[in-house]
Amino acid sequence: MHPHRKTTALAAAALWAALAAAAAGCGGGSAGGPADRTATAATGAGGCPDVQRGAEEAVRRAERTDTSWNGPTTGPRAVPGKTLVYVAQTMTNPGVAGVADGVRQAAAAIGWQVRVIDGEGTPAGIQAALSQAVTLKPSGIALGGFDPRLTSQQLARAEAAGIPLVGWHAVAAPGPSTDPKLFTNVTTNVEDVARISADWVIAGSGGRAGVVLFTDDSIPFARNKAGLIRRRLAACPGVRLLSYENIPIPDAGQRTPQEVSSLLSRFGGDWTYSVAINDLYFADAAPAFRAAGRPGAGPPLNIGAGDGDPSAFQRINARRFQAATVPEPLSQQGWQIVDEFNRAFAGRPASGYVAPVHVVTAANSGGGTSWDPPGYRPAYERIWRGLPPGRPGAAGHRRGT
Repeated sequence: MHPHRKTTALAAAALWAALAAAAAGCGGGSAGGPADRTATAATGAGGCPDVQRGAEEAVRRAERTDTSWNGPTTGPRAVPGKTLVYVAQTMTNPGVAGVADGVRQAAAAIGWQVRVIDGEGTPAGIQAALSQAVTLKPSGIALGGFDPRLTSQQLARAEAAGIPLVGWHAVAAPGPSTDPKLFTNVTTNVEDVARISADWVIAGSGGRAGVVLFTDDSIPFARNKAGLIRRRLAACPGVRLLSYENIPIPDAGQRTPQEVSSLLSRFGGDWTYSVAINDLYFADAAPAFRAAGRPGAGPPLNIGAGDGDPSAFQRINARRFQAATVPEPLSQQGWQIVDEFNRAFAGRPASGYVAPVHVVTAANSGGGTSWDPPGYRPAYERIWRGLPPGRPGAAGHRRGT
């Protein structure tokens, strides 16, 4: 994910004060998702019965675990002898690192070599990492979580060298991109992730909540996600956005505890829910919640709108300062990146697969530490070995061909 520019919390707070006044309603409640309700604390009048009913149904669907693979089951056989470089925005981002692990596993399965280069979370570091990647002259380069427009010179060099690029969270939408030029971009639909995380708050709170939103406005993908979350929250007049916290992910470890302590002092019991564009904010927030004597099970009840790393699952399972996450299937997406490169090398179009959204709580996690939907490994291996497809599954959808 990629540094770019900062939006001040003061400006965001002023905007949302105006929206709240226009909505003529505010309030708060605290409950887990519909599958894991705990307690409720009112902070005002309001509510949104119609929006709430739709949110509850959406969350029930997203919490289902009886899903199976219906991603690609056909495609080109493995093109032998290829090398990949995965350029990471920062390997301190658990989502970026989780996808890197998936790429490594899939590369081993298909018989390719892969190297990971860490951009260390700064524009200069990312540019240097991508320059190094192009100099290595690999068969393909994966862009792990940063805006390609930060690296226009390096992209031009890669294009001149005929090196295909596949992104992960590199642009806002899944699928091929012409500007910047990517063979495809692997991600869930950000609109779906943003909406279900907001719906979880609306449904669990009974349409009355005081919310803090954590994001990194230096990352266009994250900034867009945060904007979608707050617009969905605004659909319920009883949900009040208390604060929009713009904390760059590389600075989260240092800044989040301080900001959380300040927010607790400012809002007290009115703060009943939090949404963050990445789970790691709640890892960094936990010491401040603990120091303030807040219970691990909330309030506030915290949901991460990505990426679902193992530490997030551990916090959720232990009910320690995180109640839910909307996880990316990180390993599956790493395998998908390798499969997309194989299609590029074979002269075939991108697969068009987009993973569906899923909500994890302590009630449906099964004690696991990742969202790892079944079936994709054997499906991809069958494709790469030229074997006929197995039985289709029942989840996911396609964009394009």
